[in-house]
Amino acid sequence: MNFHIMTLFPEMVMGGLSASITGRAMEKGLISVEAVNIRDYAGNKHNSVDDYPYGGGAGMVMQAPPVWNCYQDLASRIPKAPRVIYMTPQGRVFNQKIAGELAREEDLVFLCGHYEGIDERVLESICTDYLSIGDYVLTGGELPAMVMIDCIARLIPGVLSNETSADIESFHDNLLEYPQYTRPEEFMGKKVPEVLLSGHHKNIEEWRRKESIRRTLERRPDLLSEANLTEKEKKYLEELLAISKPL
Repeated sequence: MNFHIMTLFPEMVMGGLSASITGRAMEKGLISVEAVNIRDYAGNKHNSVDDYPYGGGAGMVMQAPPVWNCYQDLASRIPKAPRVIYMTPQGRVFNQKIAGELAREEDLVFLCGHYEGIDERVLESICTDYLSIGDYVLTGGELPAMVMIDCIARLIPGVLSNETSADIESFHDNLLEYPQYTRPEEFMGKKVPEVLLSGHHKNIEEWRRKESIRRTLERRPDLLSEANLTEKEKKYLEELLAISKPL
């Protein structure tokens, strides 16, 4: 998987992604990440890429030509036309399902905007996806791009040391992850649940699924409408709902 980031701050994204799991994945050649500086395509001595918006208004707008030229140079090095993702609060909210879809691509291009945004004409010309990480505004697209790349990279085979990790974390089957425990066995008077010490793998798996359902009901009940549950688990959820209803 190859990640290409069009940005005004290449050092920011490369600094963040070169650490931890994504950094190790880059070292192993499982993923590649490059940050292309849009300013290099400005075509003026000051490397200026912004100007005042037509029609007036506050702030500045990133100009179309530098972004277009940057993309054309980048696309010329990619075997087929890539998906180009523009991070914007106006886009679909990024989630695990979208991450799984994007993880099947060979190349992904992330376009990071700044100021009041980017000239609409170039967005219409190159962008295939408009994605958001939440209903709030950041100063630029770099942080959302890093969030998405981190999430997508985890789904690439070999990136996680434990190959099953990505399949059992939060949002697997549209459920939140169950509680986790490690040594010591007792901490501040609180003990690890007995079932986890039993060595009975079937019982442990059943406990974890129930805890995932319970936690999802408590914290993200909106996810349950699309959760993948067995008939036995649906009955357990109904019991939880009955208990939680006010008298």
